[in-house]
Amino acid sequence: MKKEVKTNAMRILEKEKVEYQSLSYPHGKDAVDGVTVARLTGRNPDYVFKTLVTVSNKKEYYVFCIPVACELDLKKAAKAVGAKSLEMIPVKDINKVTGYIRGGCSPVGMKKKYPVTLHKTAESNPVIMVSGGKIGSQIQCAPEDLRRVTGGQFADVVKERAD
Repeated sequence: MKKEVKTNAMRILEKEKVEYQSLSYPHGKDAVDGVTVARLTGRNPDYVFKTLVTVSNKKEYYVFCIPVACELDLKKAAKAVGAKSLEMIPVKDINKVTGYIRGGCSPVGMKKKYPVTLHKTAESNPVIMVSGGKIGSQIQCAPEDLRRVTGGQFADVVKERAD
């Protein structure tokens, strides 16, 4: 029986006494998009969140967790964190800023503690699933537990969907 390899994010959740479920999904060397991750793990895409890192005009970093099928609204996001403007960090800077790689970036356990905002829909979800800290790994827990551990907030930060 193969022993589960714990990620830094998992160790932090355990230290904080957060109940979570670890899930894995098949992948190659590259990350797969979040909607595919939801399908591969058999989860509702509304409960699977991607982690995005932005930088403000003052060179401050902010982390946003939004449903995988949504797009971050940079104006709403800036307003939520009190920044004049935000932009996505370049992919080449993800590891340097967070300690994670693209496709395996978790809001838990980054190199430094950055302000975290979870999209407001997480608040009413029974669970939320985010990256476990490496490609192929996801963690599922109660949204309030994730907010508490990250010191985050809930806010409306996505573009309206034209369903």
